[in-house]
This record gives sequence, structure tokens and C-alpha cells, in this order.
Amino acid sequence: MICTRGQHFASVNALPSASWAVFFLVGATLRPMWALPAFFVLSSLLDFASLATGTITDWCLSPAYWAVALAYAALWLGGHVYATRLHRDRWSALPRLVLALVVTASVAYLISKGGFYFFSGRYPEPTLTGFIVRIPQYYPRALGTLAGYVGLAFALRAIAIGAFARVAARSVRA
Repeated sequence: MICTRGQHFASVNALPSASWAVFFLVGATLRPMWALPAFFVLSSLLDFASLATGTITDWCLSPAYWAVALAYAALWLGGHVYATRLHRDRWSALPRLVLALVVTASVAYLISKGGFYFFSGRYPEPTLTGFIVRIPQYYPRALGTLAGYVGLAFALRAIAIGAFARVAARSVRA
């Protein structure tokens, strides 16, 4: 998240923000509840630091900014539910992961982007129709970015598990 969020000293400019994936993965992998507010504070500090240094504008930092906290909570909860109820260390669990990502991304999108559209003050006279016509323009990228980062994380996890299993099997034979 530090490398892909905002425009600050550690940014990788070509990569989309990994924030949604980070919150999903934090929910899936870190058990203490304090991880959710800790990562929200981190994301906020990155945003406010970028604003203070002038590398981003205040466009997204409106009264609706705090809707993103609810969206991140939805992402965290989606990851937590996936890990505790749906995940299995088998390829057959992949459809469950895809379903969890689609549902979680949809909820987070409606909260985050809907909150911004209706409550930021950036859109004069926002309407439900006006919001709905924006969904096909922005939702696929949000879902794709989330799925890409989470897929990469799970692929790396599978590789690590496989490597450790091979090492353990060799040590048993030795």
C-alpha cells in the first residue's frame, strides 16, 4: 500500500493503488481487530502527507472521505469471512475466492464511490441515475485491481507452501 498509494517518496507511479487488496488481505490474514484501524490510519497518513507535500490535490479529500473507512471495513470483513468460512488450501476453492472478491468489491465500491458521489459536494445535484451510469466506467477497474493483487498474493502463498512442502519432504527422506 505504501508503494502504490498517492504520490509520495515511495510511490511506484505505474501501479494502481493496492489499498483495497491490502484491506482484504489484512482481513484474511491478520487476526487482531486493531489491524483494521491501524491500516486505515496508515492509508490516511499517506493521503494527508501527499496533500501536505502538494503531490495530490484535495479533490478526494472531502467530507465524504470518511466513507472510505466504511469501504475498507467492508473489504476487511470480506477477507475475514473468506479466510474463516470459505478458504481451503485447494484449487477447488478458487470460485469461492472469486465470489468473495466480487461481493466484497461491490459493497466497497457502492460505499466508497457512492459516498463520494453523493456526499463530497463535487457533483452538483447528484442523482441515482448519475451514479449508476458511472459504475461501468469505474467499477471494472476497481474489481480488476483488487483481483489482480489478491490473486498475486494467493499465487505467491501457494508457491511458498509448495516450496516448504518440498523442503520438508526432502528432510524427511534424508
